[in-house]
Amino acid sequence: MKSLIASLRGARTAVTALLVALATTAALGTLAAPAHAAAPICEQYGTTVVQGTYVVQNNRWGTSAEQCVEATGSGFTLTRAEGSVPTDGAPKSYPSVFNGCHYTNCSPGTALPARVDTISSAPSSIAYSYVANAVYNASYDIWLDPQPRTDGVNRTEIMIWFNRVGPIQPIGSPVGTATVGGRVWEVWTGNNGGNDVISFLAPSAIPSWQFDVMDFVDATVARGMAQNSWYLTSVQAGFEPWQGGAGLAVGSFSSVIDTGGGTGGPENPEEPGNPPAGACRVTYTANSWQTGFTADVKITNTGNAAVEDWELGFTLPSGQTVTQAWNATLTPATGAVTARGAAFNGLISAGASQSFGFQGTHPGTFTEPQEFTLNGESCAVS
Repeated sequence: MKSLIASLRGARTAVTALLVALATTAALGTLAAPAHAAAPICEQYGTTVVQGTYVVQNNRWGTSAEQCVEATGSGFTLTRAEGSVPTDGAPKSYPSVFNGCHYTNCSPGTALPARVDTISSAPSSIAYSYVANAVYNASYDIWLDPQPRTDGVNRTEIMIWFNRVGPIQPIGSPVGTATVGGRVWEVWTGNNGGNDVISFLAPSAIPSWQFDVMDFVDATVARGMAQNSWYLTSVQAGFEPWQGGAGLAVGSFSSVIDTGGGTGGPENPEEPGNPPAGACRVTYTANSWQTGFTADVKITNTGNAAVEDWELGFTLPSGQTVTQAWNATLTPATGAVTARGAAFNGLISAGASQSFGFQGTHPGTFTEPQEFTLNGESCAVS
């Protein structure tokens, strides 16, 4: 719903700190005054760069009421959020931080746009700070288009709702649930008049998370709302406020795009086989509660040859039991477990990755497996 009309985009203002040098006598030397805090960005589409890598944008696209954001070392805070709009319509704005290209503004050194089937992984992390006296969602947006677009409206928008407060709902209608990134989401699909939208709603607020953007891209491709030949143009994290919103903040944000061959990419000329020792990396991301947990496991082939019919071995800590799994078969349910890929994801091309997940129980104190082997060879763990 946000950023639908390209003609609204005006000039953007870059904000930098002013350093003042104080001259003293030669005996005292030259002293530098401390840097002033960055000034709030109140221009409608004002932007600045944080971490030397990402762009923070005010993006007040749906209201004339004043809104200001203040960049921090790793994110931003919404310091002023005047006005309100009806909750059955579009939000006021989308103050956010992004990696990629948004209406001709590309973040420094970004690898985006990048063709989906060349992206092996896109690890990202986000930490939100919420408020209670406002109506808003906390939305992580992923934009896809058939062309390597750096301006205008993209074809498909993926929205990950980390939190929602108040009587608001996604675009379209609910179409069921899905497990993505080891979490269960309520899924909505629709069109806002400018692009298709698929939304993944968390059942309860998520304050922070590390995940792979490509898990959501793959889920969207599987539903026919994008293709592997399309381009990922930007990833963005922020808030859509309908009423108020001052105090909302993104405490930290990171986004990395690993290119060089995704799972749906061009044919790999190398013959399938087993990687040499150490030519694999496993990322194990768990979410635990009381006596239950979910785990999202990503296997990256860091070798020079494709891996066919992969088997990942690891030992569950004492007392843990697998109750269900997706995108792989896990046997047995306890102890030394072997995960085997399915027919659709049993090949890991060189430089690419495959993911699976499972749910289980634990005895009350949760710990993670420490060692993994891919087809008998030890893997690095990240």
